[in-house]
Amino acid sequence: MVTRNAMYEIVKVKRIMNALAATNRNFKLAARLLGLDSKLEKSLLIPFREIKVECTIPKDDGSLASFVGFRVQHDNARGPMKGGIRYHPEVDPDEVNALAQLMTWKTAVADIPYGGAKGGIGCNPSDLSISELERLTRVFTQKIHDLIGVHTDVPAPDMGTGPQTMAWILDEYSKFHGYSPAVVTGKPIDLGGSLGRDAATGRGVLFATEALLNEYGKSIAGQRVVVQGFGNVGSWAAQLISEQGGIIVAVSDISGAIKNSKGIDIPSLIKHVKENRGVKGFSGGDDMDPNSVLVEDCDILIPAALGGVINRDNAKDIKAKFIIEAANHPTDPEADEILSKKEVVVLPDIYANSGGVTVSYFEWVQNIQGFMWDEEKVNTELKTYMRKGFKDVKEMCKTHKCDLRMGAFSLGVNRVARATLLRGWEA
Repeated sequence: MVTRNAMYEIVKVKRIMNALAATNRNFKLAARLLGLDSKLEKSLLIPFREIKVECTIPKDDGSLASFVGFRVQHDNARGPMKGGIRYHPEVDPDEVNALAQLMTWKTAVADIPYGGAKGGIGCNPSDLSISELERLTRVFTQKIHDLIGVHTDVPAPDMGTGPQTMAWILDEYSKFHGYSPAVVTGKPIDLGGSLGRDAATGRGVLFATEALLNEYGKSIAGQRVVVQGFGNVGSWAAQLISEQGGIIVAVSDISGAIKNSKGIDIPSLIKHVKENRGVKGFSGGDDMDPNSVLVEDCDILIPAALGGVINRDNAKDIKAKFIIEAANHPTDPEADEILSKKEVVVLPDIYANSGGVTVSYFEWVQNIQGFMWDEEKVNTELKTYMRKGFKDVKEMCKTHKCDLRMGAFSLGVNRVARATLLRGWEA
């Protein structure tokens, strides 16, 4: 008999393998489209550096606890490596590797001067006190401080981390290297964080959706939208889309799911979620099965939660005409093929959710210049980058006669390959 824990491990391994396999598959298809030399192709796949460190801290009760920390630095051909640090029990070197590689292509698609990285510590942050989390963060920073840096590798928050974590990293790093606000992004505003960073990924999703709909002679106003995942990204995307006249007909999060065919009042829902830690029980909509959110009748589906949620089992039942991937790798390759046959247009994650890393770049620029921007400038610049990114992806689609996912991957891989060759990778 397979225990529940064993089943959980099987699902976890499958999800990680899916993320890694899908990323490698998309890269290889893009490399083939571009006609890359096989040696260069292999070189672009291999991470620049993989770091694994032991972090031992005294707990509040006086006992010692050890945790394993990772940082995968994938590629630095186009600039310093960039990527989040997550605190999660499932932090796994394979998944971190896949996400670091995705960051390399994402920063290249956004056309910002970065490479890709990703990191994390295998821990459950909810089991640790604030002081234990601070000690753990500082020990991790001590172990990797000479391998990250303003012009080397710039971490950011991810699952289980936030502005406070970045503040601790900044402080610990500065003890070794002098005050260096640009060493991390996603910091508190008081320590040089950027205005507009909190909403950036969700706002980028809005701009990406507008750009895609423009291609079809449509606007957001009147479009029926489903948002799967009502965390930071999903809630901001829902709020901004509803402000533009979009009708949010269904929403889900970890607590449950609700729907309202006339449109959910998003400001009221956000207030309810803050007070009740989830969408469940919201009076402005009817409860529904969270598993059926993805196949709810709508014009636009925005998966903004975990990876691999759209798969061969549910892809055939999806009714949306457009899918905007606000999450990382929400669509399996098998689902991609089914959706393509149904003529569902999928806007891929490496473009659609790049608003966050783009505004992280703006934060880094402001820190280096020592000159901060107002929020209007941040949002205007983000719109410019997102619009240009979509135009560049479409150009690649025309050149290579491919879908948007391959257009985005071939754009990103081509930019990294060109930078690698120009720098003289065989020297």
